[in-house]
Amino acid sequence: MLGTFFTGFGLSFSLIMAIGAQNAFVLKMGLRRAHVLPLVLTCALSDAVLISVGVWGFAGVADVLPGLAPVMRWLGASFLIVYGALSFRAALRGGAALDPTADRGLSLGAAVLTCLAFTWLNPHVYLDTVVLLGSIAQGFPGQERAFGAGAIAASFAFFFMLGYGARLLAPLFARPMAWRVLDVVIGCVMWSIAAGLILKG
Repeated sequence: MLGTFFTGFGLSFSLIMAIGAQNAFVLKMGLRRAHVLPLVLTCALSDAVLISVGVWGFAGVADVLPGLAPVMRWLGASFLIVYGALSFRAALRGGAALDPTADRGLSLGAAVLTCLAFTWLNPHVYLDTVVLLGSIAQGFPGQERAFGAGAIAASFAFFFMLGYGARLLAPLFARPMAWRVLDVVIGCVMWSIAAGLILKG
């Protein structure tokens, strides 16, 4: 059960770590120490809702269609392979760097609405949480709750670390090389999880 929890934690953490508009926005606001707690709670609670829908909603569908879980496991593995490849490509291209001077002077309401838009209007968030995490959770029959709890815990851990640790990361992520290293790490994690899913199949 504990191993399943940490599998969910590791996969969710890796998915959330992927560089995107939401993370960059939270990081920038964290660098300015602006509305950090409301923003990290907005991100983490949104993820908790989506992960819960994926893990427990998908389980209900899998009971009705028992052949769906293996199909989704292979689709999940394929998605992870592509996701990892995109991370490696981003690492090869480079060029990304954090610009903390953007989005100055946002009110709390505007900041939260911006964060909600980055979260709920991003189609990838549904693929990551509802489809991918939901399908992979079915590979742990009887332990879906542990997997989902780990995935949700990872979201809270990541966003609190990102928001409150931003000032420590500022000098590092001002350099494009740091983003390239992060992309390589994400790619390796994605491919290792995909290999695990394929071997289970």
